[in-house]
Amino acid sequence: MNCKPTRTPAPDAFDIPALREKYREERDKRLRADGEGQYQPSTSDVTHSYDLDPHMPVVPRDPIVEDLDVVVLGAGFAGILSAYHLTNAGVTNFRNIDHAGDFGGVWYWNRYPGIQCDNDAYCYLPLLEETGFMPSKKFSDGAEIQGYCKQIAQTFGFHDKALFHTLITSLKWDETIQRWRVGTSRGDEFRARFVIMGCGVLNMPKLPEVAGIGDFKGKIFHTARWDYDYTGGTYQNPVLDKLADKRVAIMGTGATAIQAVPFIARHAKQLYVIQRTPSTVDERPNPPTDPDWAKSLKAGWQEERKANFHRAAMEFFAPGEPDMICDIWTEIARNLAAELEAEGWPQLSPEEFMARREVVDYQVMERLRGRVDSMVEDKATAEALKPWYRFLCKRPLSSNEFYTVFNQPNVELLDVSATKGLERMTEKGFVANGQEYEVDCMMFASGFEVTSDLKRRWGIDVVEGRNGESIYDHWANGPKTLHGTMTHGFPNQFFIGYIQGGLNASVTEQFGQQGYHIAHIISETLKRGDTVVETTQEAQDAYVKHFEEVEFDMSQFQRECTPSYFTNEGQVKAPWALFRSYGPGWGAFQTLLQDWRAKGDLEGMTLSS
Repeated sequence: MNCKPTRTPAPDAFDIPALREKYREERDKRLRADGEGQYQPSTSDVTHSYDLDPHMPVVPRDPIVEDLDVVVLGAGFAGILSAYHLTNAGVTNFRNIDHAGDFGGVWYWNRYPGIQCDNDAYCYLPLLEETGFMPSKKFSDGAEIQGYCKQIAQTFGFHDKALFHTLITSLKWDETIQRWRVGTSRGDEFRARFVIMGCGVLNMPKLPEVAGIGDFKGKIFHTARWDYDYTGGTYQNPVLDKLADKRVAIMGTGATAIQAVPFIARHAKQLYVIQRTPSTVDERPNPPTDPDWAKSLKAGWQEERKANFHRAAMEFFAPGEPDMICDIWTEIARNLAAELEAEGWPQLSPEEFMARREVVDYQVMERLRGRVDSMVEDKATAEALKPWYRFLCKRPLSSNEFYTVFNQPNVELLDVSATKGLERMTEKGFVANGQEYEVDCMMFASGFEVTSDLKRRWGIDVVEGRNGESIYDHWANGPKTLHGTMTHGFPNQFFIGYIQGGLNASVTEQFGQQGYHIAHIISETLKRGDTVVETTQEAQDAYVKHFEEVEFDMSQFQRECTPSYFTNEGQVKAPWALFRSYGPGWGAFQTLLQDWRAKGDLEGMTLSS
């Protein structure tokens, strides 16, 4: 499938220097000195304890004392893909351990009304050819994704080995037995040869640090712990009829809110949508999967599609390459490719290419602001909903219903950019822009601990390597690794996530390749009869130096971006920046790893038994 470039305003229809200044003004008025400190850690969650599960009862069990080859922390896609690749590599003595009640990770916990993936499901859902599964439509519903997570685990034989409703509380390397001692909230003691940190990036909900949040007497919850007993409806049938006499507020206009707001607005007596920074919200074409198209697919189709999506979203199309995805994520690359094709694909320096791409970025953002005007009747509301920043400063979103919600008489947008958030909460509601609003329910669509300190993201009190060194001290100024996978002083421990490695537009493809690389190292270590593998200090230093030398300098782009988790709340060159990637690109990084594995000697690592 191919698609045409979208129609956008011509570059001479607007003033780019003036827009640059506008973007800076909008960014500056939202910057907060406390950065990530504006959010409460989940352990301070006033709604309920983080480890409570509203979806499944916790079944009592006796503590387990056990020796394992591998403990995999997490049962979301990072954990699932680690387990899949371990199984393929012949390593089967492992357990996934997760505080949820089943596989799924973010797709287990998040069951708010309207939940869908906002990436092309044919790319996002991994292993489609291996399982024979086909998504029902372009953007899969959350229930379909969570069901598919379980299907993968069952198909490849590791579902029943997993331990759920179990929080990891400590990880300590014991040199005397050359294993990790893993403690849990259920009193377990696992002695694991290897540990894989598949904790994910959207696993720990966060709340804004709003004054008086504990004073509110009404109902309060985070959207990642949706309460259907209060709202009415169910996950499968979100008719929120119990909100008919309720005044409701939802804080946030990101990926969760734009999906949930239309359902809340359909039923609530009054809805206040509290916004600090608007998102880009394009149309959402979501056709059902064409069975004839599915039958026509040849072996290798998903890898081809994922590669096409990655080039469109993060790099560029080659001459003559079609756009297989055709949505907001690929629009800039698609439009720019059409321009260059019309010019006979001129030779451009990297600087010239990026300048051309920047112009298309401004055109697309101008189109998206025009979409707001075309759909929102009240001019002041429309103006407040317009995004003033570069594309990819915030996560691009799509919805056919979000903007028209603000034409309903029971819905009011409250823009709190001037005060950089809510001023405070009260017993009866909240104060925004100097006015108190009384509400019965406050919902927080305030996201997750994506770029906060590592301890807050993992939620594990103790992680100690050799000589009792804490990983939190070891990485106090950011990660230092070999290949983004291992760090010196923490033998037999592996990491999955946005850590000094290749970055793919599809997070599941990135996690899958990381899981494959880790499984290779573990299986090779065991095959050789060794018990310990660890990167040397010299190899780690060399890789960190190389990574930093080839890394793109994103500081200028970050200075034009409004604060969000994409930009570490406006922090430039943050130690835990979300999108630090291998400069030469995803393909070059995979080649680097493939060549390293092919040498067969686990270069840069020490092995012992």
